[in-house]
Amino acid sequence: MTEPKRYLITSALPYANGPKHIGHLAGAYLPADIYVRYLRAQKKDVVYVCGSDEHGAAITIQAMKENTTPRAIVDKYHAMLKSNMADLGISFDIYHRTSEPIHHETAREFFTYLNDNGDLEVKETEQYFDEEANTFLADRYIVGTCPVCGNENAYGDQCERCGTSLSPEELINPRSTLSGNAPIKKATKHWYLPLNRHEEFLRQWILTDHKDDWKANVLGQCKSWLDAGLMPRAVTRDLDWGIALPQNVEGAKGKVLYVWFDAPIGYISATKQWALDKDKDWKPYWYNEDTKLVHFIGKDNIVFHAIIFPVMLKLHGNVLPDNVPSNEFMNLEGDKMSTSRGWSIEMDDYINDFVKKENGGDQMVDALRYYLTAIAPETKDSEFTWKGFQDAVKGELVDVFGNFVNRAFVLMHKLCKGKVPPLHAALLDETDKTLLQEIAQTKVTISGLLETYKFRDAQYEVIDLARKGNKYMQEKQPWIVAKSLETNPAGQQLIDNCLHICLQLTANLAVYINPFLPHAAKKMCYMMKVVEKMLDWSNAGKPNLLSVGYSLREPQLLFRKIEDSEVTEQVEKLKIKSEKIKMEKENKEAAEKVTVAETAAAIEVTEAKKPEINFEDFAKIDLKVGTIIAAEKVAKADKLLKLEVDLGAEVRTIVSGIAMHFDPSAIVGKQVTVVTNLAPRKMRGIESNGMILMAEDADGKLKFVNPDEAVKNGSGVS
Repeated sequence: MTEPKRYLITSALPYANGPKHIGHLAGAYLPADIYVRYLRAQKKDVVYVCGSDEHGAAITIQAMKENTTPRAIVDKYHAMLKSNMADLGISFDIYHRTSEPIHHETAREFFTYLNDNGDLEVKETEQYFDEEANTFLADRYIVGTCPVCGNENAYGDQCERCGTSLSPEELINPRSTLSGNAPIKKATKHWYLPLNRHEEFLRQWILTDHKDDWKANVLGQCKSWLDAGLMPRAVTRDLDWGIALPQNVEGAKGKVLYVWFDAPIGYISATKQWALDKDKDWKPYWYNEDTKLVHFIGKDNIVFHAIIFPVMLKLHGNVLPDNVPSNEFMNLEGDKMSTSRGWSIEMDDYINDFVKKENGGDQMVDALRYYLTAIAPETKDSEFTWKGFQDAVKGELVDVFGNFVNRAFVLMHKLCKGKVPPLHAALLDETDKTLLQEIAQTKVTISGLLETYKFRDAQYEVIDLARKGNKYMQEKQPWIVAKSLETNPAGQQLIDNCLHICLQLTANLAVYINPFLPHAAKKMCYMMKVVEKMLDWSNAGKPNLLSVGYSLREPQLLFRKIEDSEVTEQVEKLKIKSEKIKMEKENKEAAEKVTVAETAAAIEVTEAKKPEINFEDFAKIDLKVGTIIAAEKVAKADKLLKLEVDLGAEVRTIVSGIAMHFDPSAIVGKQVTVVTNLAPRKMRGIESNGMILMAEDADGKLKFVNPDEAVKNGSGVS
């Protein structure tokens, strides 16, 4: 396209169902922020929008896990995400929410426009339905055995153990997470976006028009989808939490917009809200062809942003994305990064451990930004290691960039009275001229890399320029020249030239590093006693940013080393966290396997014949009579009751799989027979210390085994 008149930059909306890790930061937010800061430095008309994705089944599932409401979940995690992004220097023009009224209105209008124009299809299909809960089940409300790895708790859309994408129909023995029952198939009506109608347009637009400027991973994934043939995709679903369809649409009752449909429309509603806040017109950013729209995403979002959303935009009359620079995944210490497995570094944890707990926390913001960019998964998966982080900060930020800036300032104060020395042009040699040329050429190189979304290489060029500055200073050795000034007064002019060039290089480094490490750039401006306007990109490459005779402040530490103890602490913390979550999952899976039948079998309620035992075996069982003094359902476990049983000398907590047979309030006061010397067992995080004896009749109904007449609690049974 010709030179854009305005830029609209988006980062994928993070799901507000939990904290996000640094892999997310590296994938979609830090690259976008670098690009936006570069555009702002050029005084471009640019708007950077993002916000929390607050609808869908994942939100309601998290609410159930935390025993709260979807609204409480999105409020909690929206605040966390917004704060985390700001703390790590992500400079959105607006960080919005898809739960805001303006977004609901925008999404409904979008649906209505497509529906009225005949761009959607209505179909009746059979979907899984939970009869007990009386609701259709979203994919995440269905679990079952993964056909690939055998995980018995794989979700209806993906197995979290092996990572395979699934559909509910592929699960073996599917069951509802709401009731634990096997769901049935039931007919329901939904609206679909017929992507198959748009294959010809997509092939031309993606595989031909953008074959030279889109990343290979984006083109490859799009081609794979197109070659397989696109299918209609549902834009509505049966769910309580979401954007309700316009009620004037026939059959809309109980339907909400599918989250994949409403979430990208959040870019538009966020732009609307930004325009309202700034008293601007939002429409040119979404309707005018001289707008450059760029979506920054991770590779799991390629299909939505490169195929599905562009179809929606085209049908709605909006501009199409100029580019969709997608990153691959960032792994951690030899394994895939995963919050659910505890193998991750949450943004919130990094901020608390490194940014907020010490003075100079801004250094640690820039340190993380630097390392994530240096190992950015731009073309293939990359890996974060704490040792790699430590080495990069010391070897490149401290020893190269920070060292050069510090030496230039120290020597300027020592050898030039704290002022920018003059440049004696007649004495410039080839080494001087070469470095000045390098300063100017770096602008061209970095600009070309940033324009093509090669942020890792662009940042390298900045560090490499500082490396060249160190090499230049080492060759010139002004501190050695200074020792011979009494016999060679002209040496001062050589010192002046060296430090003049080094200080001009320092000023340029501030301009170049600003999109990547904004805190360091700001501190360098303070040291140079210049306003931050000097960081404008128009100043990049200039050899005269600092005026001769201008006094500069004493140098300040730009970066600090990462101590070995910090690395050890973080690696250990990672291992402990992942092991804890692994144990919790194993306990949960074990508890979920407890069924009424299994419980009955364990307490010999079955009529099946047992192996013969002798008296000594029976004598090992300690049976006592007790009274149930409290009973309640176990959260998120339909078959379990938590009982408090008075055994005379003590009160025991016992978890029993009888919830489908008894009302908790009706059994308080009942005398029961308890196996008191059974090894404790954790179920749903509750330690059960004993077992209630039950009898099962021919109809499968359970009854307590208790004495005919009330006896003293703690009485033995023999």
